[in-house]
Amino acid sequence: MGEKAAVRSRLLPVLGEVFRSYGYEGTSVARMTAATGAGKGSLYNAFPGGKEEMAQAVLASIDRWFETAIFLPLRDEPSAPQAIRHMLAQVETYFQSGQRICLVGLFALGDERDRFAIRIRHYFAGWQSALTQALVRAGHSHTAASTLAEEAIASIQGALVQARAMQDTTLFPRALSRLAARLLPVSLSEQPAATLPHKGE
Repeated sequence: MGEKAAVRSRLLPVLGEVFRSYGYEGTSVARMTAATGAGKGSLYNAFPGGKEEMAQAVLASIDRWFETAIFLPLRDEPSAPQAIRHMLAQVETYFQSGQRICLVGLFALGDERDRFAIRIRHYFAGWQSALTQALVRAGHSHTAASTLAEEAIASIQGALVQARAMQDTTLFPRALSRLAARLLPVSLSEQPAATLPHKGE
C-alpha cells in the first residue's frame, strides 16, 4: 500500500464518524481537521477532490464492508438460516445496538441525496438482493422473499432512527429479535446468532 493510500485508509473511519455526527452539509474542514488531527493540506493531499471525494470514499468503504461481511454470506452461505442470523448479528454490532446511525441512510435523507444517488441505491439494492437470495434458499418464493427483504431493511432503518431518538440501547436489539422471528422459523430464530468468518474494515 502506498503512502497516500495508507493515509486515506487511516483517515476514512474518522471522517465517516464526522459525517455521521454532522451530516454532509454540516461537516466542515475545521471539524475534519480537528477530528483527524491532520492539517488542511494533508487532507486535500489525500483527497484532492475535497469533501465530496472524502464522502465518496467513506461510502465506498462502507460498501466494501457490507459486501464482505453481510452481502456475500447472504448470497453464498449454503445454510440460509445461518447466513441470516449472521446478518442480524453483524448489523447489531456494526450499528452499536442502534446508537450508530446509518450514514448511507442519512445521506439519502439530505440535500446531498442526488450527489451520492448511485452509491445510495447500490447499497440498498445490494442488501435487498442478497437477503432475497438467502430467503429464497430458505424456501420462500422469489416474490415473497423480495417483499420480505424489502420490509426487513425498512424495519432495520426505522429501528435505527427510533433507537437514536429514544436514546434506548435495548430498542434496536429487540427490533432485530422480532425481525429474526419473521425471517426464520421459530426453532431457528431462537438459536444464538452465528458469526461467519469474513474479512472487512
